[in-house]
Amino acid sequence: MNALQQEYFRQKLLRWRHELLREAGVTLNSLSAGGITEADLTDRASVETDRALELRTRDRARKLISKIDQALERISNGTYGYCEETDEPIGLRRLEARPIATLSIEAQERHERMEKVHRDD
Repeated sequence: MNALQQEYFRQKLLRWRHELLREAGVTLNSLSAGGITEADLTDRASVETDRALELRTRDRARKLISKIDQALERISNGTYGYCEETDEPIGLRRLEARPIATLSIEAQERHERMEKVHRDD
């Protein structure tokens, strides 16, 4: 991967990270805006369900930010774009679709097949 491609993915990852952090800030502001004021039990349950869903979504985003940080570190140390299992280059199309990918498509498929085999036991 050349320097221009690395910079493209670095910028893409930074934009993605910034957007996730912005969304987390919006969530934090809305959750800290106050308690549940709905008197009706059904409305209250609906609001609580919505908040729980939002918190699960933010937890997933937190984990994704960690993976983005790891990808940015791999760009810094020159290992970005190479499969962790085979050391073969990960295709640009795969990185475009999933910039945090650490496995080539073939290695990912093997991993998923093994996971399925062991899950079925």
